Amino acid sequence: MLPFTRPTLDDEEFAAIKEVLQSGWLATGPKVAAFEAALADYIGGDVQLRVFNSGTSALEAVLLAYGIGPGDEVIVPAMSFVASANIIVRCGATPKFVDVDLVSRNIDATKVAAAITPNTKAIIPVHFAGRAVDMDPIYQLAKQHNLLVLEDAAQAIGTQYQGRQIGSSGNPVCFSFHPNKNMTTIEGGALAINDPILLKKIDGIRFHGIEKDEQGDIDVSAWGGKMNMPDVGAALGLVQLKKLDGFNQKRRALAQRYLQQLPTHDALVLPTDVEGHSWHMFCILLDWKKIGLNRNQALELLKQQSIAVGTHYPAIHLFSLYRQYGYKSGDFPHAERIGEQTLTLPLFPGMKEGDVDRVCSAIVSLLNQV
Repeated sequence: MLPFTRPTLDDEEFAAIKEVLQSGWLATGPKVAAFEAALADYIGGDVQLRVFNSGTSALEAVLLAYGIGPGDEVIVPAMSFVASANIIVRCGATPKFVDVDLVSRNIDATKVAAAITPNTKAIIPVHFAGRAVDMDPIYQLAKQHNLLVLEDAAQAIGTQYQGRQIGSSGNPVCFSFHPNKNMTTIEGGALAINDPILLKKIDGIRFHGIEKDEQGDIDVSAWGGKMNMPDVGAALGLVQLKKLDGFNQKRRALAQRYLQQLPTHDALVLPTDVEGHSWHMFCILLDWKKIGLNRNQALELLKQQSIAVGTHYPAIHLFSLYRQYGYKSGDFPHAERIGEQTLTLPLFPGMKEGDVDRVCSAIVSLLNQV
């Protein structure tokens, strides 16, 4: 079975984990410090890095540190992994959804501008599948309305925008290192930021609110959670980070082969390539009515050919939780179409060109059902 993704691990990763296990220091320690320094060096821009037990925790910590809470609204795309919205609810604030572009699946500034109200406190643009959002106009809007911009780059480690690494802006940018991401720490995430005041609050939120003075005495002046990364994950991350550019180069080559092999068809919408894309996923849309199949039938036909695919993602506003905020079908047509028609094709560095060709042949056979 060809999975839609698989982490790329070899003896170097296994040896790094074994070294930590044998050291006797398994929780946050020297490997975390080394990993944070290596990430900061990779991203550039004089940012500081903090690693977390998940990308979701990193996003949540920023909202909490910024004081987002009841009565506040946070703008977020209606099509993303649900964590992008769940963190807003977790803080007691209200998600304000906006639609996305059908091809890039990213939000743009015009939709954001239309959603701003006097209660808006933050914008969470999501760099979908490794393609950077056009950030300049969003930052201009944020400056005009005094809003926090929290970039959800869970799928965009190694992505570049205007020739610079995502995360190098100094504004809070969060990454994920889940096993399905372009590099992994098993579970884990990171925050890149250069705001020392916000960072001090985030440090407390990340680990029980504990503050230490120069003598090592501790105090707790505000609430903190348990969001730290263990050294085992950081050791894995140190090895994976060295390989990240190579992983992304292979992903780009595979994506280009998909784009070359898949046909132009009125029932098929393909992603497009742009400079700096890290190709976390390769997601297509299939118009089931035109093909004469439903998605479950298509998934079964692909399974019979030993091909597994994903469905990234259902429209967030149609989940039961978010219908309670008054959202309904028809509110965001592009997000809903993506939710209904999307297929995530296999894409990971361990794939071969022949794997891409086999998947393309299977997709063509679906199109030929017409």
